[in-house]
Amino acid sequence: MRNRILILAGLALCLAALTWPVWRALASAPAPAPSLARPVGATRCVAPVGFMRTSHMTLLAEWRDRVVRDGVRTYTDADGRVVTMSLSGTCLRACHADKTKFCDRCHDYAGVKPTCWGCHVVPTATGAIVSGPAAPSRSSRPGAAL
Repeated sequence: MRNRILILAGLALCLAALTWPVWRALASAPAPAPSLARPVGATRCVAPVGFMRTSHMTLLAEWRDRVVRDGVRTYTDADGRVVTMSLSGTCLRACHADKTKFCDRCHDYAGVKPTCWGCHVVPTATGAIVSGPAAPSRSSRPGAAL
């Protein structure tokens, strides 16, 4: 009879220890969403805000593929507005000019490290453009001879 009590107590402790991370996550409140610097003078984005919050990388990857592989350099949004497909020229120069007040706040909140800045320029608060690390030379990239 004494062993039964010890076994049940041990099982209860083990169950509590295994489920502790779940209970702790349920008890803690999520971090508040970051406040972003809205673009000055811009009235709308190339896609709806909800889509851009969740899927902007899908759009940028599509733009990259269409520009590099197909040579298509313009994008027509849902309202018929035509924009140049360019992270540096369209998104960063026209609207989201300060990387620290826009890009970094969301990416830090989400815990992601985008690889955009290996090739693209980095916008600053003053509007100056600082070059990112040099892209690999043409001869060092796979398929460069093609």
